[in-house]
Amino acid sequence: MSSPAHAVPSMLEVSKLRYILATDCGSTTTKAILVERRGEGSAADAGSWRQTQRAEAPTTVEEPFADVTIGVSNALTEIGELAGRRFIADDGTIIRRSHEGDPNGCDLYISTSSAGGGLQMVVAGVVAQMTAASAKRAALGAGAIVMDTIAANDKRKPHERIQRIRELRPDMVLISGGTDGGNVQQVVQIAEQIAPAKPRPRFGGEYELPVIFAGNADAAPQVRAIFGARGEKGFDLAVVQNLRPTLEQENLGPARDKIHDVFLEHVMAHAPGYDRLMSWSDAPIMPTPGAVGDILQRIAARDGLNAVCVDIGGATTDVFSVFGGVFNRTVSANLGMSYSISNVCAEAGMENVLRWVPIEMDERELRNRVKNKMIRPTTIPQTAEALVFEQAVAREALRLAYVQHKEFATTLKGVQQQRTVGDLFSQQASGQSIVNDMTLDLLVASGGVLSHAPRVEQTASMLIDSFEPQGFTQLAKDSIFMMPHLGVLASVHAPAAMEVFERDCLVRLGWCVAATSAAGTASRHWGKKCFTYRVSGAVSASGELTCGEVALVRVGIDQEVEVVVEPTKEFDLGAGFGKSVVRRLKGGSAGIFFDARGRPLMLPEKEADRKAAVARWDAVWST
Repeated sequence: MSSPAHAVPSMLEVSKLRYILATDCGSTTTKAILVERRGEGSAADAGSWRQTQRAEAPTTVEEPFADVTIGVSNALTEIGELAGRRFIADDGTIIRRSHEGDPNGCDLYISTSSAGGGLQMVVAGVVAQMTAASAKRAALGAGAIVMDTIAANDKRKPHERIQRIRELRPDMVLISGGTDGGNVQQVVQIAEQIAPAKPRPRFGGEYELPVIFAGNADAAPQVRAIFGARGEKGFDLAVVQNLRPTLEQENLGPARDKIHDVFLEHVMAHAPGYDRLMSWSDAPIMPTPGAVGDILQRIAARDGLNAVCVDIGGATTDVFSVFGGVFNRTVSANLGMSYSISNVCAEAGMENVLRWVPIEMDERELRNRVKNKMIRPTTIPQTAEALVFEQAVAREALRLAYVQHKEFATTLKGVQQQRTVGDLFSQQASGQSIVNDMTLDLLVASGGVLSHAPRVEQTASMLIDSFEPQGFTQLAKDSIFMMPHLGVLASVHAPAAMEVFERDCLVRLGWCVAATSAAGTASRHWGKKCFTYRVSGAVSASGELTCGEVALVRVGIDQEVEVVVEPTKEFDLGAGFGKSVVRRLKGGSAGIFFDARGRPLMLPEKEADRKAAVARWDAVWST
């Protein structure tokens, strides 16, 4: 592996930084941003880091170019033209600023990547619901796409598992299984089934498949013997601490760290042009989802928040969450807005998609529209009707992705658990989701259909309808999908990353104030009084909502108000059924959304009533 030519700046050098370039090499597009320190003073106290320019260019990791740095150079050339500075030299390398008054160059260059499909892994464990699930959490948390999960109880025969690994051709395999000091036989058998597979590499002819063993420490010698004996040139084995040293503990950190290291040493080193890109970069290149997860965890830790971030793309939808300090990430590989839009319609059902549409639409025409979107994935809606339909599909994609995330983000199976060392989070129930919508503080949207909706109210309503937040939840969006850049920047200069996140990345849409009812009772209360609200301070408003109604009070981003809500005894807004809640809030670009539709959100059964209700909600939230 080529080591970076420029070391990560020390704390002393950080104070001299003024121009920082960051790129995210995506599957189709390489996105670049320029972050500048405005004004005089040290970076530590100037308080003036801003994202000033953005540019993008097609990613060039595949033929005919097969060199990722070409796309990076194109993006940085464009951003230089916008900024009035030259960042790319005649030989195609990045220009470094030589002195304070230098009119060209940057002080720091960093990057993330999901080009070439990103980091693709197969994980394995003895029990699918226990050690294999822990391995999947570690891989997803490191920014990988988990192609398959191999387990002794997955009902496949050994030869079927071997064939599956050969077909998938993963970049890396993570093996877990057994608690330290326990039985070694089963985890050794898993290793014996993976060793004969020897999948061909996606990149490079001399590629040795990295295998990370994070299982029973007593089994490590046998696992080393298995991979050493069967493929001296076929595998590169690394052994780290057990993911599940005991049934009561899950220790994901060492495995995640090793995945990051191996990603650089093996995957990136063999991808076209990445050795050169790594020599340019001043910090290790991070997988794009891993960088997003890192910045979300930093924000949640700094502000003491429970947070959820969703990134909906053309092929996949990623959901990230931090609850009680515990981080989880899931990838819904079949839920997206272009390549996977047909899967969304099939999985949700066209009936569920159309429940969000208040106008008449021909179902046959809609199915043709779906197929056209799949073969022309870069097209955008050209009519109001097409936009309504696309946003309806987005609601179902988001809803299904969040359901999958809740099912995955659970406490450990079998016993009362503590998820990570040092976390104070524990629950009596085993396997219970740790995602609690009533305690969710911040919900962040990312992805084209959310970030680029014509009106911020549309982004907010899509989030509310699909995630169904309860109580008081702040809504926000990533303005230009900057979170990956800031995630890798935070590893070098956290204060700058956090400042840019607040000032330029996060667009605060407002708040959702939503009442929940006892499970399965929302429809019974339809039309009955739900709660009253009173807003005072910079803005004054009040009202009473019956179940099935919504209201929007415009409160600006810099306006502070006191909100008092008083639910009836059948509803809860965070303090308990029938108990009032008082909160001081700052507004957003949309305002405060009061939602009295109950949870789970129920729509009228009759088509005419449903369409009337959806049209009424749209009208209220667009006023």
